[in-house]
Amino acid sequence: HSSYYYRNSIQQLELSQRKAALIVPAFETLHYRLTFPKSKAELLSMLDMGSLYTFRYHVWPKGHAPTDYAKWRTATVPYRVAWQPDFEPYVVVRRDCPKYDQRFVGFGWNKVSHIMELDAQEYELLVLPNAFMIHMPHAPSFDISKFRLSAGYRGCLQTLREEFHQDLSRRYGAAALKYLTAERSL
Repeated sequence: HSSYYYRNSIQQLELSQRKAALIVPAFETLHYRLTFPKSKAELLSMLDMGSLYTFRYHVWPKGHAPTDYAKWRTATVPYRVAWQPDFEPYVVVRRDCPKYDQRFVGFGWNKVSHIMELDAQEYELLVLPNAFMIHMPHAPSFDISKFRLSAGYRGCLQTLREEFHQDLSRRYGAAALKYLTAERSL
């Protein structure tokens, strides 16, 4: 069902002819065993009962808040959202879209920098009204543990972020200023 829905959305939205990233709203459960919802209606009732949450709601709401879950609940057609700092949705994109920046291996900023680059290239960010994914609990990765425990790791990531901003400014000029301004005001 879901692969059919994605293929259909890709055709209807003419993704082959336009620069767009299709956002798949993300949810999570704290349960190790979960009966996967068969429909959006079923997912919404699980959300209302508290067996699902919007992704990273407890620890990093900024990462997915621009998806606008309140709007998604009742949406029946794809809707456009604006880039915001630290937005890191899961997306379906054409194969020829900008690649992930290889500086950001390990934990931190791989999806954030990718979405920023898509936005800089004027990709539309379109939320799919009937798509969803559910993140299951798992042990923390080696890299997130290093990020949490090592000031050196965090310092390196900060340096890479600054380099990335400089590269965006060189490539996209004044249009890239909003990313730097957003960073500084956080």
